[in-house]
Amino acid sequence: MRSLQYRILLRKEPEGGYTVTVPTLPGCVTFGETVDEAIAMAREAIELYIEDLQDKGEEIPTEEGLLEYTLTVEAHA
Repeated sequence: MRSLQYRILLRKEPEGGYTVTVPTLPGCVTFGETVDEAIAMAREAIELYIEDLQDKGEEIPTEEGLLEYTLTVEAHA
């Protein structure tokens, strides 16, 4: 068994709670009422996602070689 690391993005929702997405795993989305709950739910969602891929004999996406950068742009709204 090897350890894999995945970035997660948490978006605070206007009605409360946090939606979590995992950019490297398409369709891997979950929700939590608090940041801690959202992170725990993300861990579970990722584990289930990977388990499903393994059951189907599909390749498990990783973030090896991934570069991330945040750009700031001016927008005239």
